Amino acid sequence: MSAPLRFLIIDGYPRNRRDELVAAGITPAWKLHVHMLLRHLPNAEYDILFPCDNDAAIPSGEDLERYDGLIWTGSCLSVTDSGDPRIRVQIELARCSFEQGVPGWGSCWGLQIGAVAAGGEVSANPRGKEVGIARKISQTADAHQGHPMFVGKPHVFEAFCIHDDMVSRIPEGGVLLASNSFTQVQALAIAHKKGVLWGTQYHLEYDLREITRMMVLHQEQLIGQGFFSNADDLSRHADKMEALYKEPHRKDLRWQLGIDDDVLSDDIRQREFANWIHRLVMPRAAQHGKGEG
Repeated sequence: MSAPLRFLIIDGYPRNRRDELVAAGITPAWKLHVHMLLRHLPNAEYDILFPCDNDAAIPSGEDLERYDGLIWTGSCLSVTDSGDPRIRVQIELARCSFEQGVPGWGSCWGLQIGAVAAGGEVSANPRGKEVGIARKISQTADAHQGHPMFVGKPHVFEAFCIHDDMVSRIPEGGVLLASNSFTQVQALAIAHKKGVLWGTQYHLEYDLREITRMMVLHQEQLIGQGFFSNADDLSRHADKMEALYKEPHRKDLRWQLGIDDDVLSDDIRQREFANWIHRLVMPRAAQHGKGEG
């Protein structure tokens, strides 16, 4: 029997921020990606890396070769803080993964790290924070023409998001696959050296519960930036989102919140990640005599 597929999940959050998320009732980034991975590959094996921690054992190129895929989570850090050693170590790790040819998946921060590692640039979004639901994301012509990352995905869709930065210059070897009026680079495929990374600026791993609690955690910032008039306004909105999470077929809440199956259905929302597994990770693993996991 062939060996199961093995993944390295790289959680970009510092320890203190991970603790803050848990205290707020938010599932840690690494665990959200474990849930998503096991939903699509129930027998997959995985290791977790916290590269921001002082005691983190950063894998070498030889270590990375043991994995069939690398999964980069989001983070509270900004890639634009180039002097931060916690960021530099992750960029170097991404460069090493490209050199080793291990397929990568990047969520939000993970996409940005991959883009910078391949020679691209990240900057603050001049439009400010995109939060809650990224609206009217459209596939580009390259995606329409059959790029494997978007097979089975609606041509126009919406997705969970929370970010201030964006990829501002696509690296050589990068293909823009999705965009909206707020953030030009919403999805990107990067071929660099021996490796390929697919990633999204939006969060496939979130659900309504997670994004709602993330918004509540950031309520002072969201009120200050004009997303909500006051705490009561945010609370009413959050209550509706939590209610829809519990009863996803409620027509009234779907209509009031402007949320449909592209956001609520795991199968539709996570299509890009499923395609990454089946069209990038598994073919490479098969060449090494490994099974589906």
